[in-house]
Amino acid sequence: MMKKVLALAVTTMVASMTLAGCGNSASNSSEIKIGAVLPLTGDVSAMGQSCKNAIQMAASEVNDKGGINGKKVTFVFEDDENKPPNAANVTQKLIDEEKVVGIVGSYSSKCDISMGPIATQNKIPMVGLGTNPKVTVDGGEYVFRASFNDTFQGTTLAKVATEDLHAKTAAMLYDVGNDYCKGLSQYFKENFEKLGGKVIASETYNVGEQDFNAQLTKIKGLNPDVILLPDYYNTVGVIAKQARALGIKATLIGGDGWDSPDLFKIAGDAVNGSYFSNFFSADDTSPEVVAYRKAYEAKYKEVPDAISGMAYNAAKIMMNAIQKAGSTDGDKIQKALQDTDYVGVAGRIKYDKNRDAVMSAVVVKIEDQKQKFVRKVNP
Repeated sequence: MMKKVLALAVTTMVASMTLAGCGNSASNSSEIKIGAVLPLTGDVSAMGQSCKNAIQMAASEVNDKGGINGKKVTFVFEDDENKPPNAANVTQKLIDEEKVVGIVGSYSSKCDISMGPIATQNKIPMVGLGTNPKVTVDGGEYVFRASFNDTFQGTTLAKVATEDLHAKTAAMLYDVGNDYCKGLSQYFKENFEKLGGKVIASETYNVGEQDFNAQLTKIKGLNPDVILLPDYYNTVGVIAKQARALGIKATLIGGDGWDSPDLFKIAGDAVNGSYFSNFFSADDTSPEVVAYRKAYEAKYKEVPDAISGMAYNAAKIMMNAIQKAGSTDGDKIQKALQDTDYVGVAGRIKYDKNRDAVMSAVVVKIEDQKQKFVRKVNP
């Protein structure tokens, strides 16, 4: 009898050790849980909601085809309110309480940066959307991104300024406390000056400010050819209106954070003639974009923005990696992510040694409060 009890104890211990594994293994569950951290409320909630729409659509497409290895995929959504401490807290919650095997998000670099080390410490693969280089550099070996980084985006904007707009001088106005804004400004300046341009003004503000007249008055006196506004649509819209009210004629340029229909609700005609870089344009005629736009419009009755396309890609990349790994083991998913070769709404995406996406950018011009696809810039 004692031998049988001992044998049972050993068997139970081995089974427990096997299930522990790396990350939150869910191999015996009938579903696969993936976390999604997004700003569903707060200052950029419009972007968070479009990301949620896209992720839910991606999951439905996979589940309609039988799921992953016969298991249903469930995305568990958490709201970070676009605040790094909240992002960190809900990431830990998803890992500890929901037992997710992977995480998608968040929207902003500052939130991704707070999440990454937690994901890596727990061996939970993460595919973020933020563009600041720190997302992957500081996040660790389990953190990937579904977007290009700001090194490439800064290069793209420098090319827009010099090649499309023939600018010789530029001014920058950005949030000094935001990693996304600071990083994009830095890489734009480096590349614009390499291409022969000169940044003649670098003005800053703090999060939450609404009056930019003092900074804009200084910039107006220097008469730059272009003004870089590397912030999100809600702040860019306010700055653009104040700039035009002061009589500033310079062309406004910016990054992917501009991409929201709410930009036009805030700025109106003030952003007409502006340019920004993005992940994809809904007017792109590639088969992947056409199919995505058709499906998104049918489901949500609106044109998808670019960040929704990145969230869709992130969800698909994560699910494809789990499928390829044939497992919910964190190490195996991480290896499958590193080997990604995915063609989605932003074209082909592969990962370099730093787990950054090697992919194209698009240039968009605003005309009559509408986005117009200009061209692609390849890495």
